[in-house]
Amino acid sequence: MTTIHTLASGSSGNAALVSRNGTHVLLDAGISCRRITAALGALGLGPGDLSAVLITHTHSDHISGLATLVKNWDIPVCASRRTCGGLADRVVGIHTRLRPFDWEENLQIGSLEITPFPTAHDAPGSAGYRFGEAGILTDTGYVTAEAADALRGVGLLVLEANHDVNRLRSGPYPAYLKRRILGEDGHLSNDAAAAFAVEEAAAGAGEIVLAHLSRENNTPELALRAVSEALGAAGFHPEVRVAPRDTLSVSYAAKELVCSE
Repeated sequence: MTTIHTLASGSSGNAALVSRNGTHVLLDAGISCRRITAALGALGLGPGDLSAVLITHTHSDHISGLATLVKNWDIPVCASRRTCGGLADRVVGIHTRLRPFDWEENLQIGSLEITPFPTAHDAPGSAGYRFGEAGILTDTGYVTAEAADALRGVGLLVLEANHDVNRLRSGPYPAYLKRRILGEDGHLSNDAAAAFAVEEAAAGAGEIVLAHLSRENNTPELALRAVSEALGAAGFHPEVRVAPRDTLSVSYAAKELVCSE
């Protein structure tokens, strides 16, 4: 069984722990190393128990704690080839830790089989990941065809629901930032997340965790309502939850996929 804990989820910092049968992988390190270590400690783990760090992209809310982490622990860092290039320019001493992958590769890290796929974000080489029966998709302006293909059939989906469009448009952000967020290389809105949640529920998703909510342009209540109402209207009723912004989440568990003939 694959489990996911989010350590933080939002525009101010992102990190998650993906675990399966004693293999633990950190997805992003966008909070301080101290906070990462404390969250791992609450789960009875430490940085030395990590088999790898996976990075989605090079924005600071996903890598701000990476430099200290790799300075103090000998952990490989896996990311797309273009993201690795960006990390090499941003993180001192990371060169020997980088393990670049190409899109057509599946990664095997311990007991985790990982399928990376490209996302649509304003960071070269940005990626999402499927971990067997679980998947994580954030930081994308729309759901790419590769993401939809890779995530079809997951039982557990961690899905970006970044903003409510009306709240963003009427809010205090400058026009250029609103255009960025709403653009094809920006972030998924609640309505876009709802539409994809319906597709995934139709394909068998039993739990959907909404993530990367904007503090200024969204609320957990708005995101939950948009997604739950769309699912209900389509006749689907998976469990829908919101990942906490600044604290360790509960364990989100994906059951084994069972194929019938």
